[in-house]
Amino acid sequence: MEIAVIGTGYVGLVSGTCFAEMGHDVTCVDIDEEKVAQLSSGELPIYEPDLEKYFERARSEGRLHFTTDLAEGIDGAKVIFFALPTPPGEDGSANLTYVKQAAGDVADLFASGTLQGPKQRIVVNKSTVPVGTGEEVEEVFAERGLEHGTDVAVVSNPEFLREGSAVEDFMKPDRVVIGTEVDWAAEEMERLYEPFVQQGNPILTVDRRSAEMIKYAANSLLATRISFMNEIANVCERVGANVDKVRLGISKDHRIGPHFLYAGIGFGGSCFPKDLKALARKGREVGYEPEILNSVLDVNDRQRRRLAEDAKERFGGDLTGKRIAIWGLSFKPGTDDTREAPSHVIINELLEDGAEVAGYDPEAMGTTRETFGDQIEYGEGMYDVLERADALIICTEWHEFRRPDLGKVRDLLAKPIVFDGRNLYHPARMAEMGFEYQSIGRPSYAPETQEEVIEETVVEGRGRS
Repeated sequence: MEIAVIGTGYVGLVSGTCFAEMGHDVTCVDIDEEKVAQLSSGELPIYEPDLEKYFERARSEGRLHFTTDLAEGIDGAKVIFFALPTPPGEDGSANLTYVKQAAGDVADLFASGTLQGPKQRIVVNKSTVPVGTGEEVEEVFAERGLEHGTDVAVVSNPEFLREGSAVEDFMKPDRVVIGTEVDWAAEEMERLYEPFVQQGNPILTVDRRSAEMIKYAANSLLATRISFMNEIANVCERVGANVDKVRLGISKDHRIGPHFLYAGIGFGGSCFPKDLKALARKGREVGYEPEILNSVLDVNDRQRRRLAEDAKERFGGDLTGKRIAIWGLSFKPGTDDTREAPSHVIINELLEDGAEVAGYDPEAMGTTRETFGDQIEYGEGMYDVLERADALIICTEWHEFRRPDLGKVRDLLAKPIVFDGRNLYHPARMAEMGFEYQSIGRPSYAPETQEEVIEETVVEGRGRS
């Protein structure tokens, strides 16, 4: 099948590459000439595990193409995906400018009669868009005399890609959601996705508004679990409980399960903050105040700042001249994405309080430089940033940070102080090695047997999107 993907951002590039890997002829369209030239020459602008392998194979076998010419891109395509940004406005609502502009441009080309290929085409909103966006896009086509369900079908197909495992999520989805009331479009979309669900996971075909809502509901619930556990962690610290043991205790309840129950310094990225704000705004638009969503966002905002506040308190309320090392700059491991990253919130707070900051991340050095420039220092390795540092703050749980040479860390730091925003180490072990160690929701020192220590530090597959 010939497929077009409009937008070569994170979702568009992963989607286009994975469809091409499955044997389809895919053309990705973008107005950014520099990015298209970069992609056409074989250079990926983002980091994502396994993406490069599929990208190079699809290009070499002639199944993946890039262009700035919309007419060329959609000419023979049966299915046209919109993978466009929907950034939050000042009021938190999703900005649909790019989606509506693309819809208008595609509709004009459909109406012109100059395109080759199928007479009936499917336009798919893969972007995360508010409930009711499908009708707005449908109206754009109707204004050009194109009848929904006859000439074109506007379909919702939300993505559920976790950065750091997006290729795996696309190739082996736990479910595919298709939103349409048009039978022929539903059948075409189901055939398109059948090869991706050979392991037996479902394709759920629902009405379009429900499909749009599923994406927001899923992200909001996951974000709620994160903020809930951070609230529990903050209470644990005040009553002398250990959030790790609380998590283990509640996760064995089959109604709760183990995922997204890790305390930390909050969520970031391009999805959770934006989607919660957009859903909360939509609720207010229809006369409902979403108090839980508001609270989730408030808790997260406070949690992302807390390690900077803890460091300031530890140094007597004044960070002037203090050198703080940061491990982890991306919002989560497995990506170079720093959008809404807790690390960036912390860095801003530290800089405002007069601290000197030196940061390191395995993948996100470039994206961090774009934000902070020379306001902070950058290490070539994880140990480089520790020299002369008065404290280390851990913001992202990259694998190399889980088992460092702690003796070397202690010796390089000017003061052996560690603020661990991801609870990577055991407090008792850190105390034994001479560290002043502060984590999230756990006692600073808890003398336990070796067996308990080992059990408690087992990584159970952290759920962060």
